[in-house]
Amino acid sequence: MKRLLLSSLAVVCCLIAYSQNSNGLITRTVVYKPGDYNSLFYRIPAIITAKDGSLVITSDKRKFNNNDLPADIDVVCNYSTDNGLTWSQPYTIAQGKGVGAGFGDAGLARSLDENGLITVFVGGQGFFQSTAENPIRTYKCMSYDNGRTWTEPEDITHFIFGKDCDDSERKHWQGSFCASGNGLLTSKGRIIFVAAVRETTKNDIWNHAVYSDDNGKTWHVSGRATQGIGDESKIVELNDGSLLMSIRTQGKRLFSLSYDGGETWLDSPKRWQELDITACNGDIIRYTLKRDGYEHDILLQSLPDNYTRSDVTVFVSFDEGKTWPIKKVVVPYSSAYSSLCVLPDNTIGLYVEERDNCTVDESYQIGYEMVFYRFTFDWLME
Repeated sequence: MKRLLLSSLAVVCCLIAYSQNSNGLITRTVVYKPGDYNSLFYRIPAIITAKDGSLVITSDKRKFNNNDLPADIDVVCNYSTDNGLTWSQPYTIAQGKGVGAGFGDAGLARSLDENGLITVFVGGQGFFQSTAENPIRTYKCMSYDNGRTWTEPEDITHFIFGKDCDDSERKHWQGSFCASGNGLLTSKGRIIFVAAVRETTKNDIWNHAVYSDDNGKTWHVSGRATQGIGDESKIVELNDGSLLMSIRTQGKRLFSLSYDGGETWLDSPKRWQELDITACNGDIIRYTLKRDGYEHDILLQSLPDNYTRSDVTVFVSFDEGKTWPIKKVVVPYSSAYSSLCVLPDNTIGLYVEERDNCTVDESYQIGYEMVFYRFTFDWLME
């Protein structure tokens, strides 16, 4: 099996800013700036703690402009063995080869393999340009060594939708992509990501869980979690084994629940009253679980706490996502997509897009810095 290899294990020192202070904010590390590695832009963060305790990130390398697919984009990956202080040189999981032949929007989850990770991403057509006859493609890659090497991209689109899909309804769907950031490996061994779907030629978006019960070999699609009002969404497993989906929308954020492992969802999503924010992709993860010996069941969620893409905040829930009474702004200025992880020492990692103040090309598109933060739970609670 051919794998994409690192040319060197030497790490690149990409620490641009570092702080260690009394309020518990431990590190701030700039991983990418606009213009780094011959790319005008970077976007779309995903981060995961691998089984050996190292950190693994994926990002969109948007080489020539800041557009979504079908632009020419690479999916690149880095890892850190020192809690995010420094990061490996970037290496390419999927290399774009021109407009209409790029890749992007990677999500990460653990797999069932001993040192296993899985990434799922899309390529080719843009989401809104996609049709059943010429669909945006969904791919997966596997790592068996905690993100150091990856298998080549494998097309799994036919399991989900489009003209080659065996399902009589889904073969007519027009577009699908899984949200970047965290996927989920459940306690029962099911790998799950959430797809935003254009079921018809309209631009309404529906959410469905896309899941595998055989470690990514084959994939299945759930019933609807939203009906025409969905977008990028994430899933976390609750203490009773049910699943909670957090769903991007403008205004009060949507959520839904599944009691059968993600195969069916509530008839209608509900809204979190205290999460009244802009439409943006974020993350939701498990921090602690009582049955693992901790005092509380705690969930974390990262989103902009604003009606614009700014003030990326980490929200804390002590009641399995019913309410989010504690919040702390991590990035108190322009910021957008974010992804969360928990490090082996129980500190928290946030990989986030922050707005760069300078323009970098003649079209005046403004880029993001891709930044990693590490901080303590006590700091969140101050």
